[in-house]
Amino acid sequence: MFVLENGAKKGEDPRLQAISQAIRVVPHFPKQGIMFQDITTLLLDHNAFKHAVDIFVDRYRDMDISVVAVRKCWLLLVYMLMQLDWIGLYEGVEARGFIFGSSIALGIGAKFVPLCKPGKLPGEVISEKYVLEYGTDCLELHVGAVQSSERVIIIDDLVATGGTLSAAIRLLEVAGAEVVECACVIGLSDLKVGSKLNGKPLYILLEPRQAENGY
Repeated sequence: MFVLENGAKKGEDPRLQAISQAIRVVPHFPKQGIMFQDITTLLLDHNAFKHAVDIFVDRYRDMDISVVAVRKCWLLLVYMLMQLDWIGLYEGVEARGFIFGSSIALGIGAKFVPLCKPGKLPGEVISEKYVLEYGTDCLELHVGAVQSSERVIIIDDLVATGGTLSAAIRLLEVAGAEVVECACVIGLSDLKVGSKLNGKPLYILLEPRQAENGY
């Protein structure tokens, strides 16, 4: 059964407020109705950035996780107020999720495994295609990067429709890994992504903010 947990809903951790306030919101960019969730400003605040990493580390430290997998992500997190599917147009601009994933992997003593687009990884790879609103795309993983029965968490910057996370899950399971949970920095608690995640739990650190914080 799909389980979604929203860290911000708990209201118990004061670090979440600091993280949220450090993320700049840029209204109506690049066009009307879009609210950019710009985590580059979070990275400028070393305390807030550390808080974000620490919360994930605290969650996964004692779950016997041996692999942290991260797909290639966006430079700027985009929250679509009306049409979340359009967010895929920005995929692949920058590997922002790598920053969080590698830090979390170090914190819990796990290895870091990147999931990339075709042509980005040298050597033999395993591939998984997936369908987007505007076409198809593909994720690749180095052969031998994960071992059979290794426990994996998948870290992403933003979850919109869940399509890419679903492909990441399938790719890792083909490689023999056990996907324990998916997690993201920003996501919507009412996203209907459960059917796409094969019953895997989804942990959301924050929901998108809808007003500029004055950065």
